[in-house]
Amino acid sequence: MSQPHEIAVNIPQGLDPVYSNMIQIAYKDDEFTFVFLHQIPGVNQARAKAIVSITPQHAKNLVAVLTKTMADYEQKFGKVEPPQGKPGVENVTTMRGYS
Repeated sequence: MSQPHEIAVNIPQGLDPVYSNMIQIAYKDDEFTFVFLHQIPGVNQARAKAIVSITPQHAKNLVAVLTKTMADYEQKFGKVEPPQGKPGVENVTTMRGYS
């Protein structure tokens, strides 16, 4: 098992934070693409805020990191429940086999 190591992360000064309350996920054999969206309340419309593509291996690592991070968060702040009457994946659209 490899040892964790630290890397220096350079965040450019002009990089603005992005808020997203919806995501579209597309995949093909060699990549996953995440389109982070902001759905405008009261309007049937969403605006793309960021597009990120990663390898399937990085996607698998992302799942593991999110699972651990959510467990840590819930241990500290309490269980996160989906909104009443709504499934947990309501704000995720998966597009399979895109080109």
